Amino acid sequence: MTSPTVPATPTTAAELRERLAEPLPLADVDLADLNNFADPTTPWRMFHTLRHEDPVHWQEEDAPNSGFWAVTRHADIATVDRDAQTFTSTKFVNLEEVDEDQIKKRASILEMDGVRHRALRSVIQRQFGASVINGYADFLRGLTAQTLDAALPKGRFDFVQEISADFPINVLARLLDVPPEDNQQLIDWGNRIIGNTDPDYADVLLHSAESEQYRDLPFRSPASLEVFEYGRELARERRGKDGTDIVSRLVNETPRDGVPLSAQDFDNYFLLLVVAGNETTRHTMSHAMLALLQHPEQLARLRDDPSLIPSATEEFLRWASPVYHFRRTATRDVELGGKRIKEGDKVVMWYASGNRDEAVFTDPYDLDVARENNDHVTFGKGSPHLCLGNLLARTEIRIMFEELVPRLADIKLAGDVPRVRSNFVNGIKKLPVEVTLA
Repeated sequence: MTSPTVPATPTTAAELRERLAEPLPLADVDLADLNNFADPTTPWRMFHTLRHEDPVHWQEEDAPNSGFWAVTRHADIATVDRDAQTFTSTKFVNLEEVDEDQIKKRASILEMDGVRHRALRSVIQRQFGASVINGYADFLRGLTAQTLDAALPKGRFDFVQEISADFPINVLARLLDVPPEDNQQLIDWGNRIIGNTDPDYADVLLHSAESEQYRDLPFRSPASLEVFEYGRELARERRGKDGTDIVSRLVNETPRDGVPLSAQDFDNYFLLLVVAGNETTRHTMSHAMLALLQHPEQLARLRDDPSLIPSATEEFLRWASPVYHFRRTATRDVELGGKRIKEGDKVVMWYASGNRDEAVFTDPYDLDVARENNDHVTFGKGSPHLCLGNLLARTEIRIMFEELVPRLADIKLAGDVPRVRSNFVNGIKKLPVEVTLA
């Protein structure tokens, strides 16, 4: 199987707006068709149609899945995200439908609610708090300079490979206290696991016949076994010692509820950190750079006024929406957006759509690095599952563009921009650029 041929990525804001303005009939909306998400504009056109015509929309799926409610307005997304009693995470947070045995084996902190969820968050929550992250500022700035010193003199290079993938994985390696020479392996594992619906990445495609033998592994990916073994070796080395890295905390600290992490808890927690610690920041940086290429006047604003970079960071997060959706499951019959949702139905929050909601964002299809009151839902909205690493991600992105923008006299797109074939992660595989240094 190969990725579909899709229209070229728009290179200017005018071309982007023109393609986004093409009407898309509701009958043509299919959020379950992964090929729609390989195109740079079709997802946004689908979300636009749904917000305006059917904001809580029943989406059919092919077997073995049974369909889901697509929630696309900002306010409704917030309603679902905040109410873990009515919309639970314990039946899984992606679209794959799993049985109780799979849940017991595969559940991570993402698939827990209530006391146990809060307890597991608390083990490493301090590591992602302001006091610790702010203390990383000098390290992050030095690492950014190192990344840019290696990439920019090449003149022509893949921004994803040389900058947006390289930088956050180095940060993750520091948090896990693993050697930098393992970075490429960590990136590869993330690609293979999260890209489980993309033939360019996946060892085994989700829902293929072969994937049944891996049904009890996260994302049905055999790469999970490699991540487990890597994490277990780190755990063996650090158990009983006084390290302060994340792995040491996971193996040596007891959660607040008094229930130690089981071996399975550790495996799934560690895998989540490897995947989440790289993928979302990487894709946000890639989308941000592409957006600045399409909106050169916004890049000029940042060059002329670097004080805009903190607000630009929030705009990049809104614009990129690196995770398209998260799923919940209704625990009771409930009404949402005029629709009657039944107990057991999948309810899917399309964060990417909420980040383009005209009721919340003025001119949502325009990149505005000075946008104020940017109430994006990229990390969740009032949710107990608010992304633990949100401050770290914000800090990484801000520092990267504070260091990058002054170095650029000019930057141009230098080739095609292929996207990850996924309706879960909004990812860019390659972003070829040509730069002239200031």
